[in-house]
Amino acid sequence: MQKQDGLNPEADEPASQAAARRSTLVSVAVNIGLTLAQVAAGIFAGSQALVADAIHSLSDLVSDFVVLYASHHSKKAPSDSYHYGHQRFETAASLILGLLLLVVGVGMLSNAVLKLEHPDSIQPVRIVGLWVALGALATKELLFRYMLAIAERVRSSMLVANAWHARSDAASSLVVALGILGNTLGYHLLDPIAALVVGLMVTRMGWQFSRSALRDLMDRAIDAETVTAIRNAMLETPGVLGAHDVRTRKMGDMILVDVHLDINAAASVREGHDIALEARRRVMSRKDVLNVMTHVDPVDVA
Repeated sequence: MQKQDGLNPEADEPASQAAARRSTLVSVAVNIGLTLAQVAAGIFAGSQALVADAIHSLSDLVSDFVVLYASHHSKKAPSDSYHYGHQRFETAASLILGLLLLVVGVGMLSNAVLKLEHPDSIQPVRIVGLWVALGALATKELLFRYMLAIAERVRSSMLVANAWHARSDAASSLVVALGILGNTLGYHLLDPIAALVVGLMVTRMGWQFSRSALRDLMDRAIDAETVTAIRNAMLETPGVLGAHDVRTRKMGDMILVDVHLDINAAASVREGHDIALEARRRVMSRKDVLNVMTHVDPVDVA
């Protein structure tokens, strides 16, 4: 027997969606300002690292628009074409963000290596570049903390990815500031070296996000601790003698569950149905579970 009585939308979903959109719009505004300021200061100061950081900020701006698009579509109700809803728009967006970071990071690495191969072309950096880098560092760190708080409140892996993208920008701005400082003190190679470090950081984060999103798109199971909690919730249901073949997969930030329930073979069809329905209800009370599919296995009780 299988049961699929509808999905589990959260009552506060509109508020969560509004909070996610608001945090992303804040990020858009900040990244527009940072990109313009860093490009202008990087060109004027002669800092390759600062220009690389500006490109990183620009990639944040692009990712923000991807997040806005995916956030809108992922909250759509189930349809005839998408019976389980559109939550995987968020996973797809996380994959796009990761690939974007990979492309940006590889580009930064290439430019930095070319610069290091021709050290004679490296020019001293004006001090204004240092002040802009420090200002960008403070701004990005504040943006990261704000976005992560919102992401954790609405439980969105896509927003978490975008928040950590902002944190990678903060870390890169710190490296850039140190590189510019070293350049102004006479160690001119430190500016392209800083650009190289930023490129490595961005590439690594892009790889992590891409790999995680790809695994979720391939129906990766959830963590063992959560599976155990789901199984225990079923086993605590009166009438459930056992639960086996518990299978899980991600649908965006939600979980789909398939399970076989052992129920007394002497129970009537209605009794077995009601027991399975109660076990399902207990699991569905978790806010991270989208749907539970149950199959009843009759077992003889001595």
